[in-house]
Amino acid sequence: MSTIRTLSEIVERVRGRKGIVAVAVAEDVVVLKAIKAAVNEEIAEFLLFGNQRKIEEIAGEIGLDHGYKIVGTQSNADAVKKAVEAVAKGEASLLMKGKVKTGDLLSVYLKEEYGLRTGRTMNLVSVFEIPEYSRLLVVTDAGMVIAPDLKQKADSIVNASIVARALGIEPPKVAVLGAIEVVNEKMPATLDAAILSKMSQRGQLGKVVVDGPFALDNAVSIEAAKHKGIESPVAGQADILIMPDIEAGNIFYKAMVFLGKAEVASSIVGGKIPIILTSRADSDRTKLYSIALNVLLSEG
Repeated sequence: MSTIRTLSEIVERVRGRKGIVAVAVAEDVVVLKAIKAAVNEEIAEFLLFGNQRKIEEIAGEIGLDHGYKIVGTQSNADAVKKAVEAVAKGEASLLMKGKVKTGDLLSVYLKEEYGLRTGRTMNLVSVFEIPEYSRLLVVTDAGMVIAPDLKQKADSIVNASIVARALGIEPPKVAVLGAIEVVNEKMPATLDAAILSKMSQRGQLGKVVVDGPFALDNAVSIEAAKHKGIESPVAGQADILIMPDIEAGNIFYKAMVFLGKAEVASSIVGGKIPIILTSRADSDRTKLYSIALNVLLSEG
């Protein structure tokens, strides 16, 4: 498979495949507008779990008139339960968060009875298309794991690599970030980065090339890496950035979107079925790209 270099290419790649998406608590105008865009692009069809009257009302207001089936429920909790059950039974290939808290959705998703756990930490993995940058950049974690420990960072590398491979990146080059590019015993992020690099060398993280610590500049800029005298196959050429914590990840995400004018697509990865997560602050294109990315992942 050729490497995907733009988010619009993801939409093109999955057009016509029409994966089935179970939406938990679908009575939300933001969510239903995203669904309408996906239906119009012929990338997915939807099972909408929630208040039937409210869903029908919003769908009528926005002109969503095909590509979905409503499954009426008595409560939000019932909608979440039935949406997760649909995925667990194979009636849907993807799960999408509607008007429900992420934690409430995950607490049901992770119940042993549904068999959707993998044993790995679940991460928010985001794919950025940044103006003037030559390729897509995979980043984790901007919204799930607050202060990841070493094992959680190792899991995040595996999760992000799944996304990178779906984009045709092989083998993914992973930069583990800190504030500086050398190990400092007073900066735990640099210690984790060095250990993860050695774990990768020993084959503990799969077929990926991991190095670190890196500061952001010498992870994405060959010139910056050369200036610091860093020799590494990852230096300046990272496909994946592993953030040291949620604060760094969230700031990076919002800086890229609001200041860097980047487009982005995201997925919650780490379970057997990826989860589509859209935000009210996301652009319409971002919502569409996130659905398309998850359709691509579901077929990987």
